[in-house]
Amino acid sequence: MDSILKGATWRKSSRSGNSGGSCVELACAGEVRGIRDSKNPTASALILNRQDVDRFLAAVKAGKLG
Repeated sequence: MDSILKGATWRKSSRSGNSGGSCVELACAGEVRGIRDSKNPTASALILNRQDVDRFLAAVKAGKLG
């Protein structure tokens, strides 16, 4: 796991069902955010700064990404 996220609490997407399908998890560590595949939590996470993740989530919520 990426050392910058060690000890961070991962949260699964609220849109994720219990059927074992594709979903993502998000963790916060200071000013960075980690995004990972919930089916493979030991793989490397995508690490982004807080502002970029906030802009991405706002675009998703606004329906701007499809």
